[in-house]
Amino acid sequence: MAADQQIAGVPQGSGMARKVAIIAGLSSLCLAGFAVAVIVTGSFPLQIRVSTGSDTASSASAAIQQWVASAPGRVEPRSGLIRIGTSLAGKVEVVSVNMNDKVAEGEVLIRIEDKEARARLSAAEAKAATTKKDRDAVAIPAGRESVSKAEDAVFTAERAVTSARFELDDAIAVNRKNASNPNALVNARRRLSDAQDRLRQEQSAFATAQNKSGMPLPNGLEAALIAARSDVTLAETVLDKTRIRAPIAGTVLQINAKLGELVAPSVEFPLVVMGDMSIVRVRAEVDEPDVGKIKKDQRVFVKTTAHANKEFDGKVVEIAPSLAMPRMGSRGARRATDVEVMEVVIDLEGSVPLLPGMRVDVFFRR
Repeated sequence: MAADQQIAGVPQGSGMARKVAIIAGLSSLCLAGFAVAVIVTGSFPLQIRVSTGSDTASSASAAIQQWVASAPGRVEPRSGLIRIGTSLAGKVEVVSVNMNDKVAEGEVLIRIEDKEARARLSAAEAKAATTKKDRDAVAIPAGRESVSKAEDAVFTAERAVTSARFELDDAIAVNRKNASNPNALVNARRRLSDAQDRLRQEQSAFATAQNKSGMPLPNGLEAALIAARSDVTLAETVLDKTRIRAPIAGTVLQINAKLGELVAPSVEFPLVVMGDMSIVRVRAEVDEPDVGKIKKDQRVFVKTTAHANKEFDGKVVEIAPSLAMPRMGSRGARRATDVEVMEVVIDLEGSVPLLPGMRVDVFFRR
């Protein structure tokens, strides 16, 4: 009774006793659990593994081992970016295409005002026709009859090709605005093909006639006719330069010309940019220390910040035979620490959402 009264008179000691009792109970439970674990596992010892920083490093290293080298790159069409300008100064009269239009090889993209060129061609043709009449009024030197006949046939065939080409240009322009009569376009293409075949035949016949031994030289009237016909060819060439054509079949990616705008020859400012988008490529620059790790047909994957969670597969299709200065970005003045790079071209597989000009990172697989 006295002891109970003594304990009751000291409340602080009673609280401490409770804490000690709780800790002792938890310790007993832990020991009991450990004993049960030992009994369940039997002869197998209980193993406890503590994760360390080296495990994380090993996992990262395993991921890095998927590729042996990386390089910066830029997306481009299969043909590269083709920058098309004009070789003549003049006013833009017609812009025949829009961005993303697919065009055929030789199709007119832009037409410059051609009144002066047409006038020069008409004058040259009139002079050539008059000179031919003068020549025909005089007897042709003996032995040159076949050559003169072949020259006339070649000239006629050349005029037919020019006429068929301009006819096709008009048919393509009409078809692009209204494709209700596709047969007109097909027929125009066939006529141009036939005219070109005929020209090749006549040129071959002319070469055969001219190469005969003992052929006499042309007289003055024949020489004048040859010169007049050369003026016609030059005038036709100038007229054709007023029509800016697609050098390959592809897609129009950029148009910098506007109707009525004055344009002039310029390397820095192309009127049209186009390319063959049937295959999207990446042109990468591999640093010199990694050159030995790259080989043709090697598998790669490409990443870009525009599609951060995606990888685009491809393979190496071209490797430059020599090293050069990098062109992906301006480095400023040449430094002693700068390295040469090897240009590598990668074909990407399938349809990819990457656009020409995008910067990417290329990772070369083992």
